[in-house]
This record gives sequence, C-alpha cells and structure tokens, in this order.
Amino acid sequence: MPHPAPQTPESRVFKRVLAAIKAGLKKGWDGLIWLVKILVPISFATALMVHYQLLHHLDFLLQPVMSMIHLPASAAIVLVIGVFTGIYGTVAALSVMSFSMAHMILIAVFTLISHNLIQESMVQAKSGLRFSTAFAFRLVMSFVVTMICGWIMGVDPDSAGPAGVAALQAAPGPLAVMLIDWATGTAWLCLKILCIIMTLMVVMELARTFRIIEAVTRITAPVLRLLGLDRSCALLWMTAAVFGLAYGAAVIVEETKNGSHEPMILTRLHLSIGVNHAMIEDPSLFLSLGLPAFWLWVPRLVAAMAAAWLHMGFSLARRFYAARPGHKKLCDH
Repeated sequence: MPHPAPQTPESRVFKRVLAAIKAGLKKGWDGLIWLVKILVPISFATALMVHYQLLHHLDFLLQPVMSMIHLPASAAIVLVIGVFTGIYGTVAALSVMSFSMAHMILIAVFTLISHNLIQESMVQAKSGLRFSTAFAFRLVMSFVVTMICGWIMGVDPDSAGPAGVAALQAAPGPLAVMLIDWATGTAWLCLKILCIIMTLMVVMELARTFRIIEAVTRITAPVLRLLGLDRSCALLWMTAAVFGLAYGAAVIVEETKNGSHEPMILTRLHLSIGVNHAMIEDPSLFLSLGLPAFWLWVPRLVAAMAAAWLHMGFSLARRFYAARPGHKKLCDH
C-alpha cells in the first residue's frame, strides 16, 4: 500500500487554524444561545414597562436621595430610565429635558455605571458573580461616584430646574408600533451579538492555538497591575472594556469553564468591568450632547481601579485573619 504523503508545515498550520476556527464558532454559538435567552425576555419586559410608562412611577424611589448626589428631584425619572433601559434611553431622555451642563454630567456618570442593570447583572450572574452582588455593587458605586463628582464640581442640586418632563410622560403610542420597533431592534442586536461573539471566540481560539495569549498577557501586565487585576485576565478585561459587558461576559463564561481562573480573581474582574466597560461606545453617545470627555471616561476608570484594589486588600485581610491561630477556614472571597 502506498504511504500517505508527509504533511508540509503549511498544511499543519492550515489544519490548526481550521480546528481553532471550528472550536471558536462552536463556543460562540453556545455563548450566543445563553446570552439571547437572558436578553430577549428581559428586553421585552422592559419595552412593555417603558411603553406603559411604568418606569415613571418608580422615580419616587430615587427622589429622596437626589440631593445627596447633587441632582434635582426631577432627574430621578432619567436615572430610572437609564437603569432599566440603558445609555440610549438616557440620551433620548436628556434630549427632551433641559438640565444644566453640570447636572447632565452627573446623570451621565451615574448611568455609565448603572445602565441596563437587570440584563447585565443577569449576564454577570451567568459568568461567575451573584446577581444580587452585581446589581447592588454597581448601584452603590453609581451613587458614591456621582456624589463625589458632584462634590468636586460644587454642583447645587437646585441650581436649575429641568423642563420637558411632560414630554417623557406623554400618552403611549400604538402597541403594534412598539412591538415592531422592539422586534426590529432586538433582531439587530442579536445579529450584532452573533457577529461580535463569533469573531471574539475565533480570535481567542486562534490566540490560544498560536500562543498569542501569553504575549498579550506579558505586554498588558503593567496595565493590569495598575488596575488591580491579575495578568491572567488581560484578554477578558480588554474584551469587556472595548466591546461591553454582555459580550465580555460571554467570553468570560466560555474561558472559565476549564477552571483556570481563581474565584477571587474572577470576582475582582467582574467588579472592575461592572463599573467600567464599553469604554468606547457608551461615553461616545454622551459626547453628542456636548459633555466634556474627562467626566465621561476618568471617573469610571478611577472607580474601577479603586474597587479592584479595595477588593484585593479586603481579600488579603480576610486571608490573614483566617490564617491566624484558631482560625482554620480560609476565605476565598
């Protein structure tokens, strides 16, 4: 029998690339399925709440604490819309309400941290962090960071009363129109998720196959250390920082199935990207309103660094306390 022709280096590389692409596409499809199962029903429920103006009845929850974050009481409705819908909802609301520039900056700071909170907290819950922790942490950080920014800026919560609230509380349009808009927007979102996640997963598999991950990790190690994160999280952090929390979490859940990341390291990463993600798209939306770039990028980045370093210090303190004589249990996080 004739012997099979020996494989050339080019054919071996081609087979490795093909195998990596197949593995990446499979992981991308799996990630898309579990992500869509979360996003679609919650997005539909939120669309109904917005259509029937149920969110407008929730602003009383925030009004008593508006002055603490240097905002007028009527800003509560904008924050509620941002928390339940996202950055686009906040920008749309601000376009029909006349706040002062300082108030708009504080609203942007708040919603850049706590937007689309239910959906993104559920996504994080699927990839290593409890829903309650993700939800509460981001919401608390929104209040704390906004309060500090307002204090630094010297903003008076009663310095300007916004107009345009009636425009947000106008009678809802036809339900059929809302359903068509929701279906069209959701279909476009799912297509966008499909393209991004498939591409990310294939790139991750190719990077792993050709040992590019190690090189990226070495290059970004100083930046990760400054951010208070472990160097093993380099690609995961960059994915969330550039593409957003939902896409980043889809990559994280696939990358952590093999258990190569410690729970404490993953928790710290989740806290960081929960506060600071989608660093290109989200802040850019507020630039169209004339908001200064400094307040759109710097507070979130500093808050994410502080959260990671505080978590690291707290974890080390617990480990030290648990290692003392008489304390046998070692707390992971």
